[in-house]
Order: sequence, then structure tokens, then C-alpha cells
Amino acid sequence: MFHKFIKSSTQIALTAATTLLIILLANANACAQPPTPSSPAINTGDTAWMLVAAAFVMLMTPGLAFFYGGMVRSKNVLNMLMQSFVALGIVTFVWLLWGYSLAFAPGNPFIGSLQWFGLNHVGETPSPYYAPTVPHQVYMIYQLMFAIITPALISGAIAERMKFSTYVVFITLWSTFIYCPLAHWVWGHNGWLNSLGALDFAGGTVVHISSGVSALVLAIALGRRYTDTLHTGEEMRPHNLTMTLVGTALLWFGWFGFNAGSALASGGLASSAFVATHIAASIAGLTWILIEWSIYKKPTALGFATGAVAGLVAITPASGYVGPIPALLIGVGVAFISFYAIKLKHRFHYDDALDVFGVHGMGGIWGALATGLFASVLVNGSGSNGLFYGGGLTLFIKQTIAVASAVAYAAIGTWILTKILSATMGLRVNVEDENIGLDLTQHGESAYVMAE
Repeated sequence: MFHKFIKSSTQIALTAATTLLIILLANANACAQPPTPSSPAINTGDTAWMLVAAAFVMLMTPGLAFFYGGMVRSKNVLNMLMQSFVALGIVTFVWLLWGYSLAFAPGNPFIGSLQWFGLNHVGETPSPYYAPTVPHQVYMIYQLMFAIITPALISGAIAERMKFSTYVVFITLWSTFIYCPLAHWVWGHNGWLNSLGALDFAGGTVVHISSGVSALVLAIALGRRYTDTLHTGEEMRPHNLTMTLVGTALLWFGWFGFNAGSALASGGLASSAFVATHIAASIAGLTWILIEWSIYKKPTALGFATGAVAGLVAITPASGYVGPIPALLIGVGVAFISFYAIKLKHRFHYDDALDVFGVHGMGGIWGALATGLFASVLVNGSGSNGLFYGGGLTLFIKQTIAVASAVAYAAIGTWILTKILSATMGLRVNVEDENIGLDLTQHGESAYVMAE
């Protein structure tokens, strides 16, 4: 089995390397760029804030591990935690060598070149295009934290049944071929959605729509868990909601760096995004438990946690463009949208184990479209006015194009990756391993030692 794994992994690595070479050749002309504007002086206050914000965002990935870990069965906790923690290592490696360059280096409207391969030319001098008052390395490391958590979000949909070896290869390829191009489209200096004027302040399309849609595709490709209650009657409820609530707190805390840090400076815009972020999360969590109270007669801890995270997702693309009342409306809206979107998995019988599509996919779509409704140049002069602020349908149409393109690219790209990995490595563990639990069968460890 081991030699088959090595052979399959080698084939995939060679395919990835060949594709990267094609990208390099296709963008060779992009390496000869015209002179760039002179870089402004480093602002120490902005630099300090961006370093702190990067640390906040890094903490979100362990927070996600706890958030997801509490919702799986006890026999799969370590596997769930590992799927987040391993992303810290894998995506850092990808970002260091080619990921940051493909996402942000000068290139064409669809992908960057490899002229920043190995962080070449990414040093202490500020970039005139990205965060011009902080060292280029600070902007790079801040963006790395976004790149790390995005594929980790997908792990919630494939919980308790995906082979860890395949997951490792999947997030390596997904980060390269899905995340990096989308980041370039939206945030790259000459990215086509950036040039179009679509707004995504902190990652509604790049992070949440891409991960949510990809999670749905991968969950469908994997199929339902063998131990589903429909077949065995095994208890599938979360094993430790205390852990999930701790994870919610860490995510909420880190999200201030995620959104307010995307102002890329310490100032009024960062404070506005901070306020909008907290309002949306709080109101979405409250709205969610009110919906539960109305329907099920009991508000749940998991419901508040899910609602709060949905609120954080939805406000992400809009956080730097909307004021407090629009943030409240976005929070209320996403609670209803995600609550009922989650019910779709029961109707259509796909096993999105931890509701990644309902929360991140649908929440990200709503947030991106809501930006086209509520954005105001009074909040951010570099943005545009949305429909309700005198801008007409212009921005809303641009946001719709961005949403549609992100959905299509993530869905098609992930489907291709699943077909390749299914044919070479296999996607999921066997029935016996799944029944035993992925902690023991994939890692040889157990989260809890039971007394004999």
C-alpha cells in the first residue's frame, strides 16, 4: 500500500509541477514589468497593527480546529484537529515557494507570474501596490494566514471519512490551483475582478465562497458517512459542545484581525470594519437562536455559535464598506439564509458533515451580494455606492459577476481535483476504518484515554 501511495503522490506532484511550469512560461513576459512607483516610508503604527492582525488571523486556524473538533464524534477528534493544524505547515510551504507569487506577483488578469518564487523580491521594502506603509513581508505573512485557513474550512464538510493522505495532497493542489488564482482575480494589482470594480474587503469570494462551494463538491464526491444514522442508528451528535464554543470564541477574536486588518493600516477604516464585524456576528447569533426558539421551542448553544460564525462570514466582504445598521441587517439576513440552507442537505441527501456550504458558501454569497446593496463611499472612499446608497445596480451587477465566477471556478476546479485524486489515491477510508474511527486508523492516537 505504501509504495502505491508514493507512486500516486509522485504522479500528482509531477502533474502539479508540469502545470506550474506552463504557468511560468505563459507569464514569462510579465516578469519584465515597467518601473513601479517609489515606495512610501514605513509607518511603524501600521506595521505594528498588521503584525498583530496577522497573529489574530493565525489563531483562527486553531480556533477552527476546536470549533469543528467539538462537533464530531470522540473517535474522530484528533483527525478533525489535525486537518486544521496540518494546513499551517502545508500552506506555508506552498505560499513560500510559489503561492504568494501566483496570487500577488505581476502577471496577467487571471494569475500572477513566478517572479516572486521563494519570496524573491519580497523583503522589508514596502510594496507600492499592496499595503504601501508596511514592509512587503508583513503584507505577505498577513495574506498567508488567509491562505491557511481557507482550505482548512473545507475539512468540516468531509469530516469522519476522508483519507488523511489524500486530504494532504488535496489542500496542496487546491491552494495552488483554486485559491491562488482567485486571490489574484480579486486582490491582485491587475486581477480582472479587481479591475472590474467588484468589492471584497476581506475574503467573501476568495475565502468563503471558494471554500464553501468546494466543500459541497468534495462532500458529494465522498458520499455519505457509512455510519450515518439512516443506516446504523449510531449517535451522530457533537461530542463536546464546550470545545465548539471555545473554538467560536477564538474565531470571533481572530476575525477582528481578519476584517479590521484588511484596512492594511491603523486608522478609521480599521475601526469601522472592527465595529461592523462585531455587530454582524452578535446579531446573527441572536437571530439564529430566536429562529430556533420559534421553531423548536429551545435555543441551543450550537445554534448561537453557528449563527455567530455565519454573521462573521457574511460581513467579511462588506466590513470595510458598510456602517453599523447595514452590518446589523447583513447579520439578520445571513441567520435566515444559512439556517434554511443547512436544511438542504437533508432534502438532497448530501453529507456536508459540519455545514460548511450552508454557513460559508451561502453566507459568503449573501455577504458579497449585500455589499452591492449597502456599500457606501462615506465609509470607504475607495469603494462604491451600493443600490441603497444611490449607486443603482452597477455595483450589485459587479458583485453578482464576482459571485458567479467564484462559484463556477471553485466548483469546476474542485471537481477536477476530486476526479484525479479518486483515480490515483482514493478519497475515503474503508468501512472498517471509519467504524473504528479516524484517530486510531489514520494517526494511531486517541483523543481520550478511557479508564479500564
